[in-house]
Amino acid sequence: MFGGMFDPPHVGHVILANEAAWQLGLDEVRLVVTARPSHRHGGWLPPERRLRLVAAAIAPYPVLVASRAEIDRPGPSFMVDTLTGFVTDEPQSEFWLILGADQLRAFSRWRDPVGIVALARLAVAPRNDVDRADLQQAADAVAPGRTDWLTMPAVGVSSTRIREQIAAGRPVRHLVTPSVDDLLFAEGLPNAPDPLP
Repeated sequence: MFGGMFDPPHVGHVILANEAAWQLGLDEVRLVVTARPSHRHGGWLPPERRLRLVAAAIAPYPVLVASRAEIDRPGPSFMVDTLTGFVTDEPQSEFWLILGADQLRAFSRWRDPVGIVALARLAVAPRNDVDRADLQQAADAVAPGRTDWLTMPAVGVSSTRIREQIAAGRPVRHLVTPSVDDLLFAEGLPNAPDPLP
């Protein structure tokens, strides 16, 4: 599973999810839209809208699935609760939690990291600006023997950058999938520029 705000989803999310599926031989990657993050205020876009955007972004890829597990569960979103639900419903399945390098470094501050690692292996995508030895040390501290490393092309895009571009009236079609750009525009996103031809 790959959890996040996806506020909005961008090409980096799609690339990472596909690379994880291919490199780990996964049957499915669930992109779990966080509804009520425990560590910060709610999203720029409401959860249902982010879920629609994720579904649009991943529509061409059958191995990728948009999950509303955290939207349907009341209260704040905690990864250990989401994973517990998946493992309880599918005890025969093996799970991985896909993380970026920044998330791995903060992982020890998550709710019940030991419980998470008992439920799922970690699949971590290093970044060029993060020292691999530091990441390995962090992985060894929180998930000894339970970390798999993903390789993926460097993608210099973030949801924050996309929101800033939109607020400035600049196009984002090159940072998101065309289907996400079309949906943002069709739903009347404030300050959205006309979509490119």
